[in-house]
Amino acid sequence: MTTRPPTLDEVALRAGVSVGTVSRVINNRRHVSQKARQAVESAVAELGYVPNVAARSLASQRRGAVVLAISSDDPALFANLFFAEVITGVNAVVEETDLELLLILAAGERGRDRLTRVLQSRGADGVMLLALRENDPLAKVAEAGNVPVVHGGRSLERPPRWYVDADNRGGAREAVEYLIATGRRAIGTVTGPLDMHAGVSRYLGFREAVALAGLADHRVAHADFSELGGATATARLLDEHPDLDAVFVASDAMAAGALHVLRERGRSVPGDVAVVGFNDILTARHTHPALTTIRQPIVALGSEMTRMLVRILAGEEPTPLILPTELVIRESA
Repeated sequence: MTTRPPTLDEVALRAGVSVGTVSRVINNRRHVSQKARQAVESAVAELGYVPNVAARSLASQRRGAVVLAISSDDPALFANLFFAEVITGVNAVVEETDLELLLILAAGERGRDRLTRVLQSRGADGVMLLALRENDPLAKVAEAGNVPVVHGGRSLERPPRWYVDADNRGGAREAVEYLIATGRRAIGTVTGPLDMHAGVSRYLGFREAVALAGLADHRVAHADFSELGGATATARLLDEHPDLDAVFVASDAMAAGALHVLRERGRSVPGDVAVVGFNDILTARHTHPALTTIRQPIVALGSEMTRMLVRILAGEEPTPLILPTELVIRESA
């Protein structure tokens, strides 16, 4: 039987340091204490870790920077707590390394051109992509850059080589199963964009749960993950389905909009209509009533994307990662 070679994570665990520190020692980078360097070198010797030769040969050519490219040009992006938490996770891991972080908003042609220039000038060693839509040209720009690319989430066309995602489908199914368990029967959903993997997956989770319970799945309104989109879609649901007694809303921002519309329409929450969101951003704790939601580890999404990219740059071949979700019960359902 062939023995599996040790991984960068195992070296880090043995040395008692971060993966980023191990990477810096192996690639002979600066900003490592003598104590940490000795611990890593001892762990490498004890485990018999052999760095990827091709990756080592590229180390001298690296610029020491990585890109987080988001498929959005909306100036309100940074008011969206989802993206703020992802960036927090990314930055936390980058700070453990000697890498610099470049942020590019690249839904439009100018943003994509900027990423192209960075990659063509070898101004970055790797790219992380976020908020991609179906057939998103940003993915093609990144893949053409001849650097490792880690995706936050999956694409609808084909799974990328490296990605970190949350269990969107399973989380949505759990949300609707909870509503059913509390006695709700006329359950609707406000979906996210159906040209995004997360939007489709959460919609499929809703449909699976109601189908398994023998309930109707036609109470559906589509939106765009924004608060205004959630409000508009909820108003449409109430107009078309006045019997609605529960709604699974595919993001907390949209759920905040849904709660606003329900108050305007004189529907009590959760008395008349129960509401469950998705993400568990800070907003969920401060809505009225506080939002029952599916928690996905958003900061961890950012940090695990970055750790995956660091491992790739150190010569490893990590496997895709699906992060678990969790139902958080508050007052809205």
